[in-house]
Parts: sequence; C-alpha cells; structure tokens
Amino acid sequence: MKDVGEEMAHQLRNRNWVKNYKELIDDAFADEEVKDFVKENQLSQAELARSASKVYEFVSIKRQIKNGEVTPAPGYQPQLILSNHLIDVAYVPSEELMKSQKQAEIRARVRTLNMPKAIRTAQLADFDITGREEIAQAAADFIDTYTANPQKFIQGMYLQGSFGVGKTYLLGAIANGLAEEGFRSTMLHFPSFAVEVKGAIGSNNVIGKIDSIKKAPVLMLDDIGADQLSSWLRDDVLGIILQYRMQEELPTFFSSNLSLQDLLEQYLTVNNRGEAEPLKARRIMERIVFLSKEYTMIGRNRRHS
Repeated sequence: MKDVGEEMAHQLRNRNWVKNYKELIDDAFADEEVKDFVKENQLSQAELARSASKVYEFVSIKRQIKNGEVTPAPGYQPQLILSNHLIDVAYVPSEELMKSQKQAEIRARVRTLNMPKAIRTAQLADFDITGREEIAQAAADFIDTYTANPQKFIQGMYLQGSFGVGKTYLLGAIANGLAEEGFRSTMLHFPSFAVEVKGAIGSNNVIGKIDSIKKAPVLMLDDIGADQLSSWLRDDVLGIILQYRMQEELPTFFSSNLSLQDLLEQYLTVNNRGEAEPLKARRIMERIVFLSKEYTMIGRNRRHS
C-alpha cells in the first residue's frame, strides 16, 4: 500500500493548491465525522492546526471512495485516530476487501489439478437434490462429521453415474464446504494426473508427485476409469496412494461413469495390453471399498442443457 500522506502532499505540490490552502482545510474541518472526532477528543487550536494536513487527507480519500474514484490505497478506508495528541489517519480494510480476502483464503484451501473452473464456486446449496436426496444428505453429513472430528476416520463417497449428472460438481461443493470450515482438500482429474505421472518418469519426480497426493487430508479422484490403465499405474501409482490412505484412514472420494463392479471388471482387471490380472485388481478394489461408499447419481446431462 502506498504512503497516502506522501501521495496527498505530492498532489498538493503538483496542482499548486497552496493558494487555496485555507479554503481546502476549512472545508475538510467542516466534515461531520471530523467535527465529531475533534469534539470527542477536545483538541486545542494548536493541535488542530498541526493536524490540518491529515484531516484534509482523510476527507479527500473518503470523498474519492464515495465517488468511485481510484485511491492511493485501493480496498482500504481511512479512519481518524489520535497519535501523540494529533489527528492521524489509519487505513483499514474495507468490507469488500475483507470479503474478497476471506474468499481467497477459502479457495486456497482447495487444491485442484486439471479440474473445471465451475468447481471453484460449487455449493451444496445449489446442488439439484431432486431424486438425489440421499446423496445430498450424505455429502452434508460428511462435512458436519468431518469438521466436528477430523481425526476420526469417515468413509468418503464413490459417486457413479453417467456423463454430466453433477458428480464433479458435488465433489467441488463438498471441498468448498470443508474449506469454509477451515479444512483443506485436494481434487484432481485422475486421467490427467496419470499422464503427468508418466511424464515425470524422465525427471525422476514420480515419487514426489505421488507423495503430494497421497497425503492430502481429504482426497477426491475425479473421473476414475475414464482412461486405459497400465499395470504400473494401477499398482505403483493408484495402489500406493490408496494403500497409504487406507493405512492412515484418510477420507477419499471418487467419481466415475462406472459402477464399482464395472470398475473392477472393465478398468482394474484388464490392463492396457489386454492382460487380465484379477488378483491385483481385487487388491485395489478392497482399498476403494474400505475408503468409500458407493452412490448412484441419476439425472439429466447438464453439460448439454
């Protein structure tokens, strides 16, 4: 933030207002808020004279804000204070700035990787509950239970349903609901994350990427089952993440176009080379079932509405 007093003095010099100084100061002291402050603090004429520039600064900035003009301290409002028996001006965040800062803090608690922009503003109150009351209630219950005792293990949700029914939106609403209560979460589009992990092999950064995800307080894996899964990605990426979260009892959410049964048979069992590995697939499925409860989401495709 700029030194506003210095800025006002600079304006005074540049605009040659010295010849009108008395008129400007008299006008500033006529401000009702200034008069009330002077009366309340019973300042002498000598003290008022030495405070004149600060009074002028206060009134000028206040009027600029009222007129919608850009001030030297955007987002801050002037406030009269007493300092060593003289009037001074302090700058406090405006209501709009504090609201904006609070929203920024909330958004920062939700870490997203390759997620749609719409999830930033997703709210449970805006979720269409028609025919999906159980799912909406489960989401609200999770937020309430987790915020009441984040150390206690709570199953996440495995949301399965067709394209565009709002699975990702609901995950975003849960994450934002947690953020409003002060809790952090990580949301990622799993197929995109899989590509990033494969790309990190050359830079020897695979372990770092996996560690940053597996330790998230609340993790949401979106669109799992939408890509082709190699044995390495299944066992050494997804498996490691889920194993850690199961051991540490960390809440984990999933969204998928596949039911749990289809996920097992169509995604986890047969790798990208067409080889069936049912034992390894069941091991992954055990972790998913431990970490989450399956919910089927119905509804129209909102992406085409």
